[in-house]
Amino acid sequence: MGSPQRPRGAWLTAAQAASALGVTRPTLYAYVSRGLLRSQAMPGASRARGYAREDIERLKRRTAERRNPDRAAAHALQWGLPILESAITLIDGRRLYYRGHDVLDLARTRSLPEVAALIWTGRFDGLPRVPAPRSRRLRINAPSRAPFVTRAQIALARAASQDPQAFDIRPEHVAACGWSILRLLTEAASMKPLGDVPIEGALAAVWHVDAGGADLLRAALILCADHELNVSSFTARAVASAGSSPYAVVMAGLSALEGPRHGGAAARVEAALAAMRRQRPLRAAIEARLRRGEPIDGFGHPLYPHGDPRALFLLDRLRREYGRSAELAYVTTFADTVSTIQHERPNVDFALAAVARVLRLPAEAPLVLFAIGRTIGWIGHALEQYGSGLLIRPRATYVGPIPPRPDAH
Repeated sequence: MGSPQRPRGAWLTAAQAASALGVTRPTLYAYVSRGLLRSQAMPGASRARGYAREDIERLKRRTAERRNPDRAAAHALQWGLPILESAITLIDGRRLYYRGHDVLDLARTRSLPEVAALIWTGRFDGLPRVPAPRSRRLRINAPSRAPFVTRAQIALARAASQDPQAFDIRPEHVAACGWSILRLLTEAASMKPLGDVPIEGALAAVWHVDAGGADLLRAALILCADHELNVSSFTARAVASAGSSPYAVVMAGLSALEGPRHGGAAARVEAALAAMRRQRPLRAAIEARLRRGEPIDGFGHPLYPHGDPRALFLLDRLRREYGRSAELAYVTTFADTVSTIQHERPNVDFALAAVARVLRLPAEAPLVLFAIGRTIGWIGHALEQYGSGLLIRPRATYVGPIPPRPDAH
């Protein structure tokens, strides 16, 4: 017998909430009165109230933790029990929010500096004044053919060695340093001095993208800015907890991000798109690939059972701006076909690969967009971790051979 279907939506009715928790209505109301469960009036209903699904899931995990602490701890690092507090990003199953602002609205209406300021300071106008670089000479000292992450890490290491305030972790300095790092990563991507051009404008210029495409790049950067405690952000927080500099935080984040199971996944999506571009019929080619045991990346997301909103946004923008593109027609057909077979919708990895294909961007573009955008989140998590003063030091459950007791004969 299968497990019961989880109620959908960010807010559940009282009956759904009580059933999910396995408690009575009075117990449910007691949770609310004790501040364990958020409740709010439901739109269009005079008296009915909704109960936060996220809080209900947390209460259920807490109960499981009490019953089996070791099992709960083991699952905590795999889409499980929350282990750190953060005020940056909320994921409610359908949407995500940066400090309470719907990220889709931010992608439509806000600039990259405004979103960086929001994540780092809580205000759209909170970005500190960052002095212009002393020299417009390109600060990248790496072969142009080296991978983007290699170029970026060389540039960051060099900049850190030349910054006497690299370990100044006061919030205003970290925010200023973060913006300088964003500029530096853009130079590493474009291999040209940034000057006074916006980040998306610099990328658009070197990638030969028109104004509409530049705005799409801006939106993609904002949508990638943060996503709670993903592997690169957790890595960044762990490094920040040791008191390391923002440069080291971003270098560590980049090391995690380029892995093929994280930000590097878009490269596998593009490989699949390229391999099946001319195959007809497409559905038969996709089914043959799956029968061979070759997965098709870029679909489904554990946190978005109804579809990744970042992907839906970017794919919708592509349809509106480049509706006549043959490449768009192909990636749309590909996505629809895979979704029909696998019953999963495209995620942000697929959407970034689609943007790169439709705009005819270089192969490394999806990772570049992901990395520059996500750097905003890494700096935000570093700021939170610096402020907490806590060292991230989890324990491990030892499962190796038991050593002999010293007094054993």
